[in-house]
Amino acid sequence: MTIKRLFATIGLVLALTAALALVLVVRALRVGAGSAQVPETAAEVAELPAIGLDAVDRLAGAIRIPTVSRDAEPPPLEDLRRLHGYLVETFPRAHQVLDRREIGEGSLLYVWPPAGAPPEAPFSTAREARSLVLLAHMDTVPVAAGSEERWARPPFSGAVAEEAVWGRGSMDDKSAVTAALEAVERLLADGFAPVRPVVLAFGHDEEVGGTRGARRIAAELERLRVEPLLVVDEGQAVIEGLMPGVEGPVAMIGIAEKGYLSLTLTAHGPEGHSSTPPPETAVDILAAGLARLRANPLPAGIDGPVRGLFETLAPRMPFAQRLVMANLWLFEPVVIGKLSGEPGANALLRTTTAPTMLEGSPKDNVLPAEARAVVNFRIHPRDSIAGVTAHVERALGDERITVEPYGGFGSEPSPVSPAEGVAYELLERTVAQVVPGAAIAPSLVVGGTDARHYTGLTPNVYRFLPLTIGPGDLARVHGTDERISIADYQRMVQFYVQLIRNASAAEVRD
Repeated sequence: MTIKRLFATIGLVLALTAALALVLVVRALRVGAGSAQVPETAAEVAELPAIGLDAVDRLAGAIRIPTVSRDAEPPPLEDLRRLHGYLVETFPRAHQVLDRREIGEGSLLYVWPPAGAPPEAPFSTAREARSLVLLAHMDTVPVAAGSEERWARPPFSGAVAEEAVWGRGSMDDKSAVTAALEAVERLLADGFAPVRPVVLAFGHDEEVGGTRGARRIAAELERLRVEPLLVVDEGQAVIEGLMPGVEGPVAMIGIAEKGYLSLTLTAHGPEGHSSTPPPETAVDILAAGLARLRANPLPAGIDGPVRGLFETLAPRMPFAQRLVMANLWLFEPVVIGKLSGEPGANALLRTTTAPTMLEGSPKDNVLPAEARAVVNFRIHPRDSIAGVTAHVERALGDERITVEPYGGFGSEPSPVSPAEGVAYELLERTVAQVVPGAAIAPSLVVGGTDARHYTGLTPNVYRFLPLTIGPGDLARVHGTDERISIADYQRMVQFYVQLIRNASAAEVRD
């Protein structure tokens, strides 16, 4: 190559590099000119009701009634009946005005008919008026045996102390049950009458799949030809200090949730006495298979709800991070590599693989003919139960290991709800009014909720409660010292009040 051609090549490389840098910077600046908040016209200041400590006491009373789902079974019916009676006694106006039905073995369905609807037919205008459907569940997870002494307050005490309400169900999800009824009580006391039907759907077995509660409620609503404007459930919250580079609160609206699958892996090997072990036992075969499975996770990607999350929050990030997020077409592999090492972020990017149960020989000196493991998968919306199962069989690569479903329960990922349109904007507007100054972004729920049973009724299914979640808070949801701050609970009641108001004022454009 001549000197002239060399300099020409160098000049071309420099020019291309400069052009690429210019494109990256311009894209980052354009993103920075946007906003991670809703438009000002949608975030006007609302007059939110003051919520006193009497409401907090009513939540505390509900927590004192244990309604525990355990071992794949919903709470005992007598415990649910106690809670039902408590709700009737504690929220009298709601139970005088709303149509109340018991569904299945303990779930509750309430309908607040719109103004002018005949009391004997509360759903008669549901298709024309498009209902607001608010979900919550009455059951809780158990308290781990032996952990009671680690609780600062007894787990079913409903103690009100240290600016919080303590106990199982305070965060997940009995607080949403009482907050929704509290909101209805407040609105009825003010003489408010909804323009569209308001449906409260309280399942009794969410913690064990929702198949006897939420699924039956959804089927009943379908039978009654109810067409929701939107469905709102738990699932996401207001996070603080958990999104690197983003200052201030972030209200994350779950527009989809991951699916659920557990598989039993059974390795077959020679049985006998441990004094003369063969080169490979069933335990060895299983251990090697699990190692291969863990070394070959399902692919990660930044798409769907997660891409929407990153792109929406980019304006609130420092310029270097904004540069990357605005140019995921180039930097996506780098971002995936960085985030895959952090469990919470990794769960947003891919279907996760988690060995949870192991079983081998019943005696220490016996070689088992079979060794078993149960592996749990939380399925990303881009994947499916069939695809995950096929991936597991390929990754194991050993005919001596059989793969079968575990527990008889599995669920596909939910459809992805739109992050635009009347329903989403209605929810977005309400969040902006109740959590002013927060960035609002679509996101993916990595766990499961009752909401997945309602996706056949409407595409507008969302998962959000205005709980504040910071470092260390997530561990309390199903763990020790579960509690909700008084301020968060008061805000939850305000959220439901404002959502019902806004839903009645919303114009639906078909």
